Amino acid sequence: MPLTNTEYDNGGDLAAYTDSLIATKDSRAVDFDTLSFQEKAGPQYRRGQIRYVGSGATGNHEGDKRIIPSGGFTFSNMLLPPGAEGPAHTHHDVEEAFFVLEGQVKVGIHRGPDEVEYRTLGYRDMIVVPAGVTRSLKNEGDTDALFCVVIGTQKPQVPSYPEYSPMHGVTRD
Repeated sequence: MPLTNTEYDNGGDLAAYTDSLIATKDSRAVDFDTLSFQEKAGPQYRRGQIRYVGSGATGNHEGDKRIIPSGGFTFSNMLLPPGAEGPAHTHHDVEEAFFVLEGQVKVGIHRGPDEVEYRTLGYRDMIVVPAGVTRSLKNEGDTDALFCVVIGTQKPQVPSYPEYSPMHGVTRD
């Protein structure tokens, strides 16, 4: 259920309402399980999600009471250990933004299996990828990379993986 202002408008407990709007760093946990199904395609796809607002497209985390409910976007941090990759995938319904907090992330923008442009983003660099554009990520450094992920809807559709993606055909089973 998305955030509401009902308690605020109806004179509810302002302190409790304010607390419901806050997600502290100390209350977060790195979740390496939500994307672990992708490790079927190789250990390089192991990465961690740190949820703040909503849960993204590949997991159902409605039971996680630490997450601020999403109204119109999701916000998480992604932790990519050295060598970790986010496989080529496409969000057909929504744009996605990546903002680097630590380390460096090599981002690929793909047009089919044979055409790709790569850019390496570092501290406080950002890329916004429109809906329907295939993208990939990789940490080529020797330290963890941490970056914000913002997806422009309350609950994105599950992304698709093009035939040239190592995730093509991999399921959550």
